[in-house]
Amino acid sequence: MVTKKTSTDEAFTIERHGDVTVITATPALEKLSFRLEEQAADLILDPIRRQDNPLIVFDLSRVNYFGSMFLALLIRTWKLASAHGGSMALSGVTARTRELLRVTSLDIVWPIYDTRSEAVAALELD
Repeated sequence: MVTKKTSTDEAFTIERHGDVTVITATPALEKLSFRLEEQAADLILDPIRRQDNPLIVFDLSRVNYFGSMFLALLIRTWKLASAHGGSMALSGVTARTRELLRVTSLDIVWPIYDTRSEAVAALELD
């Protein structure tokens, strides 16, 4: 397992669990400056661009809310992973963030698991 802290206010940690990349959003995401959006996107998207069949889990268990900037990042990540033959799932979604995903109909786009380990196991089986 490799963990990499970001320079974007430590809004994310990125770990590898076998073939699955787990991106954990930290509470700092809730305060992420708009000007750091592209830096955060590059940090997450660059490694995916070099992978075949990337398997991505976004662990959201440590955040209570997020806005359109993060939703856009989720969509960009999913589109890139899909274009490279991969897939993406979410885990640890709180009631508040689940409602946001429901309102935007994104809850039907990505599988949502209660825990990171469930999401990792499901992607490894796919």
